[in-house]
Amino acid sequence: MEGERATAETAAALLAARADDDSSALLHELGTWSFRELVDEGRRRAALFADVRDPGAPPHIGVLLDNVPEYVFWLVGAALSGAVVVGINSTYRGAELAQLIEHTDCQVLVTSGEHAHLLDGVAPLPPERILHVDTPDYRDRVAQLAPWEGPAPAPDDLFLLIFTSGSTGLPKAVRCTQGRFARTGHHVAAISELGAGDVVYAPLPMFHAASLFTGWASTLSAGIPLATRTRFSTSNTVPDLRRYGATMLTYTGKILNYILTAPESPDDADLPLRIAVGNEASEHDIKSFARRFGCTVRDSYGSTEGVIIIRRDPSMPPGALGQANDSVKVVDPDTREECPRVRLDEHGRVLNLDEAVGEIVETQPTSGFEGYYRNPTATSDRFRGGWYWSGDLAYRDAEGWFHFAGRSNEWLRVDGENFAAAPVERIVARYPGVRSVAVYAVPDDPVGDRVMAALELASGAEFDPTEFDQFLNQQPDLGPKWVPAFVRLDAELPKLASMKLDKTTLRRAAWTVPDVWWRPSKHAPLR
Repeated sequence: MEGERATAETAAALLAARADDDSSALLHELGTWSFRELVDEGRRRAALFADVRDPGAPPHIGVLLDNVPEYVFWLVGAALSGAVVVGINSTYRGAELAQLIEHTDCQVLVTSGEHAHLLDGVAPLPPERILHVDTPDYRDRVAQLAPWEGPAPAPDDLFLLIFTSGSTGLPKAVRCTQGRFARTGHHVAAISELGAGDVVYAPLPMFHAASLFTGWASTLSAGIPLATRTRFSTSNTVPDLRRYGATMLTYTGKILNYILTAPESPDDADLPLRIAVGNEASEHDIKSFARRFGCTVRDSYGSTEGVIIIRRDPSMPPGALGQANDSVKVVDPDTREECPRVRLDEHGRVLNLDEAVGEIVETQPTSGFEGYYRNPTATSDRFRGGWYWSGDLAYRDAEGWFHFAGRSNEWLRVDGENFAAAPVERIVARYPGVRSVAVYAVPDDPVGDRVMAALELASGAEFDPTEFDQFLNQQPDLGPKWVPAFVRLDAELPKLASMKLDKTTLRRAAWTVPDVWWRPSKHAPLR
């Protein structure tokens, strides 16, 4: 059944249908596994979990690993046996790491010696419940166990707990059932036209929705290989795409931007890559990536919760996010009224941003989000009044195109004027030599905010404050109160594991870091 589209209703059924398939399922620098081998490895991990678990407690398995094959083996074992994988983000430390493990009721933690130090001083589980996959004892134990056999899970059975990015505080664990995983895989495989001969390359961590849903679920549906590597590598991505014959790339955040920094080769467009599927890439990166690699980039607005999709279109104006179903609106959260469209002056400057910006809302939610684990307050907050509230800000232009305005905590108030960060970021990103930009509020005295911009420059680029001020003065759509009062320079801006910019860290540091330019008064030049 190699390359055939599956119609199974659960993750377990997708795997069981390929239990006798000897075609490639997993491609990795550590080896290659067929679907038959993958299912066998998974059943042995399921048997190990059955051997150590408490039958009276939730069957939750925390996985604290890089993208090594063991991660996939445990995903397979959980899918087949009805257990739940909790992907633990390795960027967390100490009490916060313990809180993630405890909040999600992990009975077992699967990790490696490389990550063991993260548990120093933390005791979320007793030692016998922490499995180190790179030890002889673990390997012997797995080899001696008979493969697990048991009843098949149902579509409504929980399969994954996927943490949100944590861009607005401690992450919440999004519930994903066996059925949602299978449905998403079928959907992505269909829209990407995956079939025999395709290979999907997923560089993000396996605890991330891009690798789990856009990546692994779609390959199970289509019966094709998933390729990945232990850790994302800018310099190795293009060689990997060529080595594995990858025809599809999954991404989110700044992944395309990072790949584009690798030296360009005349034969880049000769790669078999035909499509990249993801979200939150910049317009510049989308166009540059498509040109360089001769492929289509299918970028859309989305989130781990999976309710709202806003799709890009070639006809949309520069800087737009895209279009959505009519039920998706930009709403004032206080009045629940749809926000008016933006009005522009002759320079393209928005005149009514304070009333035009609102929250992106799905007014007719039907499927996708299955709630947060052990957090009914956060779940009900998402579904206030029967609508799904995204927590993201946007505005719409006269033609109805959505324009992203940032997260709901990314409002700035300068001298009584309220505005969002994302429009300022789009303008500052035009400055030559800028790879990434983050705009955020820092405190003003006595009340209000001042604008701070953090810039990550391209290799070899230099920052000249006088030239930067001249550039800002030449931007007709930059409001006078949007001008950055502080500019921070970084060789690399801090990022979350999802490759999104970590504004929480930036706001916390404010101006207390090296390489900060500032204005002694509001209209003074940077110095």
